[in-house]
Amino acid sequence: MSSVDVEGGAGYLVKRVQQSLRRRCDAALKPTGLSMAQYTALRALADHPDASASELARLCFVTRQSLQDLLGGLRAAGLVRASESASSRGRANALALTSAGRTRLAASHDAVIGVENAMLQGLSRGSRDDLAHLLTRCAENLED
Repeated sequence: MSSVDVEGGAGYLVKRVQQSLRRRCDAALKPTGLSMAQYTALRALADHPDASASELARLCFVTRQSLQDLLGGLRAAGLVRASESASSRGRANALALTSAGRTRLAASHDAVIGVENAMLQGLSRGSRDDLAHLLTRCAENLED
């Protein structure tokens, strides 16, 4: 049987980075009162106001049921509300950020970007671009 360097494998390293990123982001977000999952949902709603529930769940890396639970908490906290936009095209339960939601998202975004910058510290602009390209390619290979 051949020896395999599991801890040096791409999948293991991606998971290691993901876990560390999540922990650091949750810690950085704590003063804002949001978790990384809540931040991701607010970011997705802000960036994709016409997205369907299925699209939002995909953007948030959760199931539709988990998304509904997450959005319920954000509604209860006054961070999202039912959308009055005509662009919702009659979708049931279309949501939009409230003023409080936009304010919380802005404060939270700075915290998340700070963690991402710390993660990329010491990498040149070219290396950052290469990393983004390679990770995108890996994701696309698995999503096909």
